[in-house]
Amino acid sequence: MKVYGDTLSGNCYKVKLILALLGIEHQWQHVDILNGETQTPEFLAINPNGKVPTVLLDDGRILSESNAILGYVADGTNLIPDDRFLKASVYQWLFFEQYSHEPFIAVRRFIQQYQGMPPQRVEEYHSLQAGGIKALSIMENALKTNDYLVGEKLTIADIALYGYTHVADEGGFNLADYPAIQAWCKRISEQTGYVPMRS
Repeated sequence: MKVYGDTLSGNCYKVKLILALLGIEHQWQHVDILNGETQTPEFLAINPNGKVPTVLLDDGRILSESNAILGYVADGTNLIPDDRFLKASVYQWLFFEQYSHEPFIAVRRFIQQYQGMPPQRVEEYHSLQAGGIKALSIMENALKTNDYLVGEKLTIADIALYGYTHVADEGGFNLADYPAIQAWCKRISEQTGYVPMRS
């Protein structure tokens, strides 16, 4: 398996993390997003959408979209519940991550951490705060009563949301306001095989 990605991207880090947790051998091909490497003719031939992560499977097929990759890699493992409702709950969190979390947490982090807060994006940056706080508050409430997002076992829902949540401070969110999230982050970082975003 060959993974095209930039590990400082939370979406790419999710893939790096799940492969490490499951002990799956792979080749990592660094793709520099900021230098436009996802828009080269060579990369667009692999993924016409010009985004990472993108995975080249052993059989030559290509898979993109981080949460789809998580589902593929985790299929048949204990990271996806067998119970029908719990499995649907995992998917619910995956959709939440992409539509109610990532557009606020990740985008603010990108503007602050990688673009250095350009004047033309300051207003947008501030407009994203409320959505990010709402997403973190929903997670906080869920984690007050459970060790993980779906029951008491780590699933791909946790991996998906950990990607950008554990570095939310880089987008101006104070994780000290969310003790249950902090405890959850610690539990994930103590998993066998865990690798940090920055190694």
